[in-house]
Amino acid sequence: MTWVIPITIGVLVAGAVYLMLQRGMVRIIFGLALLAHAANLILLSAGVSAWRGEPLGDRLDLETAADPLPQAFVLTAIVIAFAITVFMLALAVIGHNDDTKRMPETGEFHDR
Repeated sequence: MTWVIPITIGVLVAGAVYLMLQRGMVRIIFGLALLAHAANLILLSAGVSAWRGEPLGDRLDLETAADPLPQAFVLTAIVIAFAITVFMLALAVIGHNDDTKRMPETGEFHDR
């Protein structure tokens, strides 16, 4: 079962690249969210939990305790990714019709 996380990361990155190459802004945002999830899985797999147990499994033996640093990085990355996703979705809602409207003719940008 050591191949499940790398395959999942690969599928998430492939889906993120596919969505980010689309034209719609919402699809690009979802692609970035998928990429953030893939990065979180990479950070969690960097914790190398193969030789470690649960975080507080044996309270006397610190060698078998899980490393809390990758978990803290992932928690911080989840919060930041959520904030960026909400901000980008708000920008997409605000500017959803920027490409369909024309600038009013004010006479300022005429070629002479």
